[in-house]
Amino acid sequence: MPDDISTDCVIEDDRWETLGLEALAERAVAAALIWHGIGGEVVVMGCDDARIAALNADFRGKPRATNVLSWPSVEHLPHEPGATPELPDEDELGDIAIAYDTCLAEAEAQNKPVADHVMHLLVHATLHLLGYDHMNDADAETMEAAERSILAGLNIPDPYHEKV
Repeated sequence: MPDDISTDCVIEDDRWETLGLEALAERAVAAALIWHGIGGEVVVMGCDDARIAALNADFRGKPRATNVLSWPSVEHLPHEPGATPELPDEDELGDIAIAYDTCLAEAEAQNKPVADHVMHLLVHATLHLLGYDHMNDADAETMEAAERSILAGLNIPDPYHEKV
């Protein structure tokens, strides 16, 4: 069983309260960490598109809204393409920001429950905190496989499944 798992949720946009971001974040982060057999602390901030656009501009030089951003507490070691990254040996894993407006619009466009989409994005961001990325096809496949497995454990449908 992993060490302690802690999710601290900061709500900057009250619409996240209605959606229950705190409970969603606790479930998503815990699922990702338990799947890896580790504990740790993650801070999740629920904000709006204006706030995440400012963060995206400040930290990534991209002055536009996005769905989720993550800031790992440690610099991750390079790994072979497609390899599972070496997990951080830190209690504080990092911070996540998630934008209400973009998440809602994406969920509606993809015809899926908003809570499922938010859980997927939080799992995705938590994996980034653990050193996963999708900079090349092999790494993207590894990350998506982890997401699928973690989300299946949460009874959330495969977000990458193509509807025919």
